[in-house]
Order: sequence, then structure tokens, then C-alpha cells
Amino acid sequence: MNNSILHTTEKSKIFFENLDGLRFFCFLSVFLFHSFYTEFDYIQCDPTYQFIKRFLFANGNLGVNFFFVISGFLITYLLIKEKEQNGQINIKNFYMRRILRIWPLYYLCVFFGFVIFPIIKTMFGQTPNETAHWIYYVTFANNFDFIKHGLPDASVLGVLWSVAIEEQFYLIWPILLYILPKNKYWIAFTTIIAGSLIFRSIYIDNPAMLENHTFSCMGDLATGAMGAWLINENNRFRCFITNLKKSMISILYVLFVAVFLFRKELLMSISTIRIFEREFIAIIILFIIAEQCFAQNSLFKMKNLKLPSQLGIITYGLYCLHFIGILITINITRMLGINTHLWQVIVIDMPLSLMISIIIAKCSYTLYEKPFLKLKERFSYFSK
Repeated sequence: MNNSILHTTEKSKIFFENLDGLRFFCFLSVFLFHSFYTEFDYIQCDPTYQFIKRFLFANGNLGVNFFFVISGFLITYLLIKEKEQNGQINIKNFYMRRILRIWPLYYLCVFFGFVIFPIIKTMFGQTPNETAHWIYYVTFANNFDFIKHGLPDASVLGVLWSVAIEEQFYLIWPILLYILPKNKYWIAFTTIIAGSLIFRSIYIDNPAMLENHTFSCMGDLATGAMGAWLINENNRFRCFITNLKKSMISILYVLFVAVFLFRKELLMSISTIRIFEREFIAIIILFIIAEQCFAQNSLFKMKNLKLPSQLGIITYGLYCLHFIGILITINITRMLGINTHLWQVIVIDMPLSLMISIIIAKCSYTLYEKPFLKLKERFSYFSK
């Protein structure tokens, strides 16, 4: 093992030091997908705007796919190690860790979306028109509300569908790994991936079901889990990843860039291919994660990118709260009249939105999330 990549000691400390940077770029991808808002038709019709919005970052939502695979990989790897070192998985402690990490900020966003946002909208002379139903959000079933009603009026609610899917995953995952013997995990992972593909084949012409339904997205999480199991249990796979040549690593990143830029043209135009496109992308992402964490011949390591790695620590807040930063920026630039030209949308709106989002997420992490994270450590078997 390249011990500069994965730190583990007899005191049960595990830390994948390259994942924070990856998480930040996942967020940045989603952020750029949501950015560059303009209400002016002449800007929307500009070829440069079309290139940025409809081509360069048109598939920025793949950052969510990346988040899913990372979650499946990391959570499964930690649970496998816990089972190895502790004899079994402590399901109660697992749930407590997830509750303390996810719920405080999630429910704050839900409260903001359903209570604060309509008040602010009314204050600005606009009429609230929320189509989302709160019961779905408080029960982590809001991805189904998203499928049924589309985007909520409160944009801060619009990104929470993926958090709901992860919580649904966390609900069943420790129980599944608790029950099954470790050498049989691959059966569960393969079954879930196969079930996801079957589901996608049934709803192949329904984009909302393919992008937002639990059964479609669960294949991403199971693919990450399969990678964690293979790294831990299969020496040949571990050695293959560890000794990946630079040429193969280059091909891996070229493949991801190609999918990021040409997803529709390469993978969405034919129905049969569309069934497998999400799984194909998940496999590419898995190999990027494994390469970053275990390969010895990497072209670069995310840990060396200091600022993205530092911001990666607050990625959850960035993801949940970035629409607030975008909305604040839109209203500021509108009031100041500096949103009427394309260059202003690109040079002022986007960077300002990102800066405000980082400030909000940092405040949230420091003042609100951190006390819960400290409490979470009481239930952790591993720590950084």
C-alpha cells in the first residue's frame, strides 16, 4: 500500500486525503451547472453564452453522480473495516453518525425553503408558488416529490433530492452488511446494480425517473460499494489499481472529460445505450476514486491542491446552500444594473455567487455544523 495516500494506524484512524478535493470539484461541477442565470433573451441567444451554458457545463449535474459513487465507496470501505476490526457493525452508532452529519443542515434547508423563503419572496413583492409538499422533505422522500412536481419554487429545496437518496441508502446499507458475510457482499452489490439496470430499461423514456428515482441512482452507490469491497478483498484488483500506468490513467480522465462534454451525443441518443450510460459513468468515476486513493503513478493527487482540499471539507454546506449564494448575487447585480451584459454574467455573477456560497457554507460549518460533528465523533469507530 502507498501509505502516503491512505493513513491508517493501530488506533483505527482512516483518512482518504484525496477525497476532499474530489468532493469540491463535484460541487463545483453542480454549481457551474446551476450558474450563469440571466433573464435577458439577447444574452441567452449569444453563441458564447450557449457554449458555456448548453455545452461546457450542460452536464455539470454529473457531479451528483460522482457524489453518489464516493458515498458508496467510502461508507462501504469504513463499514468493512469496522466489521474486520470490531467483529461486527454497530448499526446504532452508524445511524447516529449519519443523523448528526446530515440532518442538522438538511432540516435547516427544509425550514428555510418552506418558511423563510416565502417570507423573503413576499417582502420583495413576489408571490410564493411552492409546489413541493413538506411531508416528502421531512421524511427524506423528496426525490419522489421532485419526480412528481418538478423543481420546487424554493431553489434551495431543489438540490435536496440527492440527499434524500443517500439517506435512503444509509437506512438499508449497514443492515445489509451486518447480515451478510463479508465474502458474499459482491452478491448484494451485483444484485442492486442489475436491479437498477432493469429499472432503467423499464423507464428508459422517462428522464425524471432515470435521473432522480432511487432505484435508478442506487446503482451508483452500489458501484462505489463494489469498488471498496474489491480494493479490500481482491488482491489482484488492488495491485491493478496500485500499479496503473500513467497512460491508462490518462485514458481514464480523457474518458470522463469526453462523457462530461458529450454525454448526450455518446450515451443518450440510443435507448439500449441509455440503459447502461449511468452505470458506465459510475464505473469511470469509481476508477478515478480508486486511482486517486491507491495508484502510485498518478498524474496528480488532489491532496496537493490545497484550496480545493480545504473547501472540500465544507462541501456538504456548499452543495446544500449554494442556491442562496446564487439568489443573493442575482438580486445584487439586478439592483446595481450590472447584469445586462454577457461579460457581467460571466465575470461578475458567477465568481460573486461562488464567493458568497463559500462564505455562507463556511459560516454554516463553523457556527452550526461543527458542534454536531464533534458529537458525531462519540459514535465513530474510526477517526481522522
